[in-house]
Amino acid sequence: MMNNEKSFFRIGDNPLKTREDLVIALEQLTDPLRPFYSKGGSRLEIGKTGASYSAATAEMEGFSRVLWGLVPLLIGGGDSELWDIVLDGIRHGTDPSHEEYWGEVKDYDQRLVEMAVFGFALAAIPEQIWLPLAPNEQDQLYRWLNQINAHPCYDCNWLFFNVLVNIGFRKIGRPYNAGQLESNLKRMDDFYLGEGWYSDGINGHSDYYVPFAIHYYALLYAKLMEQEDPERSRVFKERARLFAVDFIGWFAPDGSALPYGRSLTYRFAQSAFWSAVAYADVEGFPAGVVKGLVLRNLRWWFSQPIVDADGVLTIGYTYPNLVMAENYNAPGSPYWALKTFLPLALGVDHPFWKEEELPLPAIPAVMVQKPAHLVIVRDSVSGHVAAFNSGHLYTNEHTHTSAKYEKFVYSTSFGFSVPRSEWGLSQGAFDAMLALSERGDNLYRVRRQNLESEMIDNVLRSVWKPWANVEVQTWVVAGLPWHIRIHRVETGRSLDTAEGGFALGQENEMLSKIDVAGAMASTAWGTSAIKDLLGCRKGELVWPNANTNLLHPRTVLPMLTSTLEPGIHWLASAVYGCPSEGALDIQADQADEVLKHSPEQDLKVKFSEGTLTIVTHFGREIVLNI
Repeated sequence: MMNNEKSFFRIGDNPLKTREDLVIALEQLTDPLRPFYSKGGSRLEIGKTGASYSAATAEMEGFSRVLWGLVPLLIGGGDSELWDIVLDGIRHGTDPSHEEYWGEVKDYDQRLVEMAVFGFALAAIPEQIWLPLAPNEQDQLYRWLNQINAHPCYDCNWLFFNVLVNIGFRKIGRPYNAGQLESNLKRMDDFYLGEGWYSDGINGHSDYYVPFAIHYYALLYAKLMEQEDPERSRVFKERARLFAVDFIGWFAPDGSALPYGRSLTYRFAQSAFWSAVAYADVEGFPAGVVKGLVLRNLRWWFSQPIVDADGVLTIGYTYPNLVMAENYNAPGSPYWALKTFLPLALGVDHPFWKEEELPLPAIPAVMVQKPAHLVIVRDSVSGHVAAFNSGHLYTNEHTHTSAKYEKFVYSTSFGFSVPRSEWGLSQGAFDAMLALSERGDNLYRVRRQNLESEMIDNVLRSVWKPWANVEVQTWVVAGLPWHIRIHRVETGRSLDTAEGGFALGQENEMLSKIDVAGAMASTAWGTSAIKDLLGCRKGELVWPNANTNLLHPRTVLPMLTSTLEPGIHWLASAVYGCPSEGALDIQADQADEVLKHSPEQDLKVKFSEGTLTIVTHFGREIVLNI
């Protein structure tokens, strides 16, 4: 059994300030895995839940993903008691005659993903991973990895897996596919949107796959190939420098980052980009700022219940949760988060470790990030960060795509919710969404894909059609703690409507208020409210199904509901969200004040007879005829 003195349960006592603290944290994450390695060492079986690929592939994935933490440790001069197991696992996993052989891969195979870290290791620490192998074992590893040159990867961040394997081959003097390597690198340029941003494939989303995948691999390339390919390495670093200026806005002062998009079970991979910035020595923010971003994010994550009784990372976000998981999340998948330990590649005497950790620098209160379709707003008082979303013209059709990419706002303090089903408001958990159902049907549709999507300063507009004969135009005026939403609904059918505010964590004590103006709730985690601005909807509180929200297993959701007959209708609401730090932040006799407040004045939105005028954060005027 594992050594309890090194178990993850003590990580809350780890101050995570120094390099040694980071080494200890890595041990606390990886030592509990020791009992779960297979007899031959090539597989890691830490759970029985399924993914879209076989259990054998999932166990190989678990083996591979631990290396994202161990390889940087070895680069920086450290060692791990797991490394002998790793070498045995490589010997047996690449031996076709062994019962634990990793197998022959297919096109678009998950094992192609897992090859990337081997390429990184071959390029960076051949003396640790290549030279200890006998000549026949080297041949077997090379042959197994070289399958990536005979099978296509998906046309997105996956193309970098081939790049990393081939630069590994090049560094150890083995034949490599220079043509494919160059072709894949050029294809990444096709994904570049400017201002440091990529999309994850043509018409793909700009989510965490930009920082923790595309930029991360590009910076590995820039560091490892700086002598052989100096110009491309320079370009990759410059793009990362530009991206950093926007991406820093996704992080709150307490170390948390925006929950947005897919693959959020990779958790502290959120800060892996900053680890790669440090590793590749990208100019821009001072090293102390970069160091603080990584360490605060890790400290925030290590204060969450993200491991099981054995100290093994679970699938989920701030707690174990299969409801929000992707089809490709196997038990070992979360260990991709170990990519954030890349600064361990910087040795004990590296200047990075001598820098004082610095807080976040001054960040604009409103950041317009057009390539990502987001406006980032910061509340300087509470530290709350919210990303307002104009929506996308394309969808990746992954699990819960609408919840992960089409809500009106995403929040560091309130997270977001995914549905258990679209049947009813409790199962749908429609926070930050307008949900529409045919009258009496109780089966709801939300924004899934947009016909139009645009941003004018802090005002976001989209056009979407939940049915062929129902068109919704939505305007969101971004702000904190209040924001405003306006919808023009042109419908050819009778509809039930429901619009949710922020989902609020709820365990025991709660204060609430429901009246003709709307609904509000306050718990130890903060206050959430929604109020109607046109007098055509009623307020209510909905208790979504358990485990639908990423941050809290149980939530309460203020909501506005109404019915619409065929025709044209305007809906307008003001939505409030303010976090607190462990105590009810509003008293019963103050509840009325939230719903009586006029946020239209704060956000410069004026209703007059037949007209709605919006003055944007930067002074431009938008006039709507309602």
